[in-house]
Amino acid sequence: MTTPQTLDQAGIARRIPHSGTMCLLERLESWDQTRIHCTTATHARADNPLRTASGLLSPNLVEYAAQAMALHGGLLAPEGSEPSAGFLASARGVRLAVERVDDVAGALHVHAERVSGDATQILYQFAVKDAQGHPLAEGRAVVVLNTPLSTERSS
Repeated sequence: MTTPQTLDQAGIARRIPHSGTMCLLERLESWDQTRIHCTTATHARADNPLRTASGLLSPNLVEYAAQAMALHGGLLAPEGSEPSAGFLASARGVRLAVERVDDVAGALHVHAERVSGDATQILYQFAVKDAQGHPLAEGRAVVVLNTPLSTERSS
């Protein structure tokens, strides 16, 4: 089985740790060793799990980008292996162009580019744009890999 160039939402959900309505990305458009581009219209859905009484606020676009980064890691993983567990450690230089995104018309375009990294952490640059290519959110994010969270509680 070869790694696909495009995926639908079900294919994406099989490769990231999010399912159901929490899988925010609907389509993998393209990817390579350093970049990924996904699209989605889940921002406009009334059942979006990140939506509040005020709507879907723009800081949630970082989660859209983080899911694209997780998918990128899953696509880069060796065939038949499990992708490395990871978590978003920081988001820096984040610029938001709008207050909320549930009223943005058309699909969101989610882009992430791997800038640097090793076996323990990866730096990505990301941008989320509207259907006309106008930036809605952009910044950098660090993903830490292979760091299991402790399940022990200290007394």
